[in-house]
Amino acid sequence: MLLADAFSKIISLRETVIAQVSRYWKFARNFQYRRKLFVAGFYLGKKIGSTRLQRFFAKRVYMLSEIGNNVLVRYLFKELLLYFVVLFACFFVVFFVNHILLMAETILKKRVPVTAVIKLIIYCLPSVIAQSAPFATLVGFLMCLGRLVTDNEILIFRASGLRYRIILKSVLSLGLAISIFSFVMNDYFLPLGTLNYNKMYKKIIVSNPAVELESKSIKRMNDATVVVGEVSKNSVSDLVLIEEKDESTRFIVAQNSMVEKATESGVLMRLGMNDSLVMIVDDKNKKKYDVLNSDSLELNVFEDSIISYNGGTSPREMTSWDLFKKIREYKKIGSLPELQMNSYKVEYNKKFSIPFGSIFFAMLAFPLALVFGKKDGQTLGLIFGIIISVLYWAVTILGQMFGIRSGLNGFWVMWTPNFVLGIIGVLLYRRLRRK
Repeated sequence: MLLADAFSKIISLRETVIAQVSRYWKFARNFQYRRKLFVAGFYLGKKIGSTRLQRFFAKRVYMLSEIGNNVLVRYLFKELLLYFVVLFACFFVVFFVNHILLMAETILKKRVPVTAVIKLIIYCLPSVIAQSAPFATLVGFLMCLGRLVTDNEILIFRASGLRYRIILKSVLSLGLAISIFSFVMNDYFLPLGTLNYNKMYKKIIVSNPAVELESKSIKRMNDATVVVGEVSKNSVSDLVLIEEKDESTRFIVAQNSMVEKATESGVLMRLGMNDSLVMIVDDKNKKKYDVLNSDSLELNVFEDSIISYNGGTSPREMTSWDLFKKIREYKKIGSLPELQMNSYKVEYNKKFSIPFGSIFFAMLAFPLALVFGKKDGQTLGLIFGIIISVLYWAVTILGQMFGIRSGLNGFWVMWTPNFVLGIIGVLLYRRLRRK
């Protein structure tokens, strides 16, 4: 009897010990408990003078710290990427509506086949994607980091031993990945899409020349200006053409005109003018002019009058490497005008400055969100992001215009906005570190 009682007590004690060990083992699997356990082991080794024990537990503590940092960094990456994807979709829709759907609506009014319109839209997608990525980086990162600051998650990161330097490195790493993606779209797919777009648009004009003429509009060609009255299908009323050539200006006025398809190579359209008037004025002496009246007049509009860089490839249709070789070739020959050469340089720098603007946006977003995002950081991030995006876009467009028309240095006009954002980001980061 006694033996049976002892045996049952041993079994009960064994089950209790197993339960306690299991409970403590689950508790020991907790991250902070294991860290405290390894730190205590390190100090125990230090107390007894065992360097081997110290190295063993120090290695375990370092591994746990790295695991903790990796968990936090992965969480930060996931949040930043989520906000970037959402804002990228928003900017994509905005640019798509402004640059694609409005263009498609105008072309559809001219009875262009739907398949041709769909192809034009597809060829424009790389441009929309390349434009959307940098701005989505700025607004998305500002909103995400602002929310993390408002919810005290950045404070938790800091309390867990994650330094500002590591957080900034994670933000810049994702910004660099987005920049590389945007650069591939801008440098390879954008020239390919532009080239195919121009070819398709040329086919549309040849098949339906009235696409180029809109009611009550002014059409500036490469070597002439056309003032258009009312357009109804292939009929045009009150057409005025102004052309400067050979030190003289030629005015052609027609009451009614018919737009016809061209049959000759190199000719986009033929204008059959009725009740036309031709006036040729000498630019040196305005008193000298010739006037011709005609019941009917035929005018051929050539490809190079409307489509620039005919017979060649425009800078927008080249990759950065092809454009670099073209610039170097023109420099050796010296046959290109200075303004046109500078337009090539502007386009070359634009292929890098716009995509890699994501890095500068990321550099600005991190300290800006942490400094101003303590209260309602997500909303402030959205407001700051939109304001900065609009200003950046306006300065970039103005810089490109001045670079092409005024001959300003192509490098500085395209990279100055990025440098300004980067300097502001560095100053804010230094202020953040001093707190």
